[in-house]
Amino acid sequence: MTQDLLAFGTRLREWRDRTAPEELGLPAGPRRKVPGLRREELAAFADLSVDYLIRLEQGNAVHPSSEVITALGRALRLPRVEIDLLHQLAGLVPPTDLEVPTHLSPGTQRLLDRLGDVPVAAYDATWTLIAANSMWRQLLGVADSTPGVNLVQTTFTNMPTRVRTTPEYRDRLRRSLVADLRSSSVRYPADLRLQALLRELIDHNAAFAAAWSDRRAEPFTAETKQVEHPDFGNLWFDCDVLNAADGDTRVVAYTAPRGSLSAEALTALRSSSPDRPAFNATL
Repeated sequence: MTQDLLAFGTRLREWRDRTAPEELGLPAGPRRKVPGLRREELAAFADLSVDYLIRLEQGNAVHPSSEVITALGRALRLPRVEIDLLHQLAGLVPPTDLEVPTHLSPGTQRLLDRLGDVPVAAYDATWTLIAANSMWRQLLGVADSTPGVNLVQTTFTNMPTRVRTTPEYRDRLRRSLVADLRSSSVRYPADLRLQALLRELIDHNAAFAAAWSDRRAEPFTAETKQVEHPDFGNLWFDCDVLNAADGDTRVVAYTAPRGSLSAEALTALRSSSPDRPAFNATL
């Protein structure tokens, strides 16, 4: 057991104690015996076993991975500087600014948690899903809500989705995604995951290879999207892409005009869905 791992465990316990249960959508309640999160709660949100979390806090877990630290950081709503500190205490090099950040700032995480009436999701600079709220999962289903799913891959390989598109819209979306991915490849030249994604698509997807070689810029615009829901049929939504400055995150939201059939469908979905905070992908 090294001093750094002991310090790692101490920090982790301190940050668990300071995290308000309400931040994760949990009731505070009068019966709580700890000031912050219970171990069981943090383990569940970080997708870890309670036993492993105990070993981490006691400094007995050897070489926790970067993926584990990132998952803990998201669950605890840590800013990037504190996640970097956990990396250092674990003997790992923190992610650099030359790699695609998969961190959600506490503010962006709260945005996803608290926009309970709006389907909203966050993607990293490679268009890999980081987090989505309950309404997003209710509206779009598993295929578009699985942590780690990459929108560029699903769009160019025509994977099943509830979103219905015209050929014109599909082509415009593909050009926008490729243009954004090209910008990301320039900003993050050291990111191995991004380079592997590009090699896979260029070598094995002719449509992507053609769009990549075209080099046209195509910015994202507000779009009207049709979603075919199994319970409510065809619904129409305004889809907006917002950029969160901290973390280079793309926040995607679906909204509908008040009083429309689509807005009524969202209200029905909201009433049938438990209030749960946005889940996180472990990338």
